[in-house]
Amino acid sequence: QVQLVESGGGLVQPGGSLRLSCAASGFTLDYYTIGWFRQAPGKEREGVSCIRSSDGSTYYPDSVKGRFTISRDNAKNTVYLQMNNLKPEDTGVYYCAAGSGSGCDDDLPFYDYWGQGTQVTVSS
Repeated sequence: QVQLVESGGGLVQPGGSLRLSCAASGFTLDYYTIGWFRQAPGKEREGVSCIRSSDGSTYYPDSVKGRFTISRDNAKNTVYLQMNNLKPEDTGVYYCAAGSGSGCDDDLPFYDYWGQGTQVTVSS
């Protein structure tokens, strides 16, 4: 009954933009910290953004800071990841995850629910 479903991935040229969506069902994400992760072929899953449940504060690693923006729309029970100025190294499967803790964490066990992922490919 609890599901997170990512959408919005696709093939874009370097410098292009995509907006990913993470739609929740079976629970209300208002009370959860939401993280976005990506996994490139042969690489471990890494965090690219987080939005805190307690105060709405956000986190971005240096690799995406200034290019990615996380936001939430509680009315739609959806979290978004706006990705601008995409680079080939941004290629990977992007996942959203929900954690019941009040903080913002890039440690995978922090999260209770995971989506199945959406593919993002940045190539000319």
